[in-house]
Amino acid sequence: MTTRRPARFRSASVAACFLTVGLLAAACSSGSSSSSSAAKNENAVSAAALSKVTLRIGDQAGTGAEALLTAAGLINKLPFKVAWSDFPSGPPILQAMASGSLDIGGVGDAPPVFAAASGDQIAIVGALRGNPLAAAVVVPKNSPIHSVAELRGKKIAVAEGSSGDFHLLAVLKNASLTPKDATIDYLQPTEALPAFTSGHVDAWDVWSPYIEEVTTEDGARILVNGSSIGTTYSFEVASRSALADPAKAAAIKDYIKLINQAHAWANTHLSAWATVWAKATGLPNDVMLKAAGDDTETAVAITPAVINAEQQITDDFYSAGLIPTKVDFANFSYTGFNSVVGGSS
Repeated sequence: MTTRRPARFRSASVAACFLTVGLLAAACSSGSSSSSSAAKNENAVSAAALSKVTLRIGDQAGTGAEALLTAAGLINKLPFKVAWSDFPSGPPILQAMASGSLDIGGVGDAPPVFAAASGDQIAIVGALRGNPLAAAVVVPKNSPIHSVAELRGKKIAVAEGSSGDFHLLAVLKNASLTPKDATIDYLQPTEALPAFTSGHVDAWDVWSPYIEEVTTEDGARILVNGSSIGTTYSFEVASRSALADPAKAAAIKDYIKLINQAHAWANTHLSAWATVWAKATGLPNDVMLKAAGDDTETAVAITPAVINAEQQITDDFYSAGLIPTKVDFANFSYTGFNSVVGGSS
């Protein structure tokens, strides 16, 4: 069994490019005062000003943004400095953002919902349409469980507030079950992995590359993947304070543009991406090649359909009693960077 490297924190300076970047257009969703403030700052940000920015980015092994940019040969095209911080999943990224220590980070579909319900000053600013193979409930190879209905009364590991949390809610709902019909053990992936492999939990709802790790190295079985719950998204989430800063907003726009380009590259260069991703995670190349194929993502605009999908997740969590308040997710969405969906400015 390969042991995943622990989360770590580090800073990395990235060379500046001498480009003039136009600041974001006023395309925010209604009801978003912070985005409106940012939209007033429409003067071009000079290359000199942009090169002085340090964008604080939250990363995780499951998204591999730094590794992805490196593999695609784009890491040195960011025209500003970067301080990367690694986290085990999306919820801690947004917790760090709420504390003021991050400007932007990549997360799944559920973390922004929990942050919004807590009143955090965040907004989704970039969207990726996911691959349903990148989410799954897995069970040990010798498990007697062969259907979601058989999870009744069982102990299931999942990271609270993560994309896995919503995936689990959705697959249980499809089987006419609720989280109350099972024992939910809220564990971060680094805690859930040993709990799963040692038999302390009966099932685990998780994402790539953990799915590929336990199926390849431990013989785990996929009970159900994301195909049964429809289209899912992951997001780049930014703090409102960063969006209100003209130079940081310009940096965020450039970052999203290059991340979109990197995903497009990875989708057609799976082997090259897997090799770099393997180094970042500490997992074998064969595991990561499978993960790279299962976890392809495509940049999409933040449209009403995307916002409505998040609204449905919000409503489902509220109905299940997992978030305390109703949330209008349009107030936590910013569409001003839709122009860089195709990787162009």
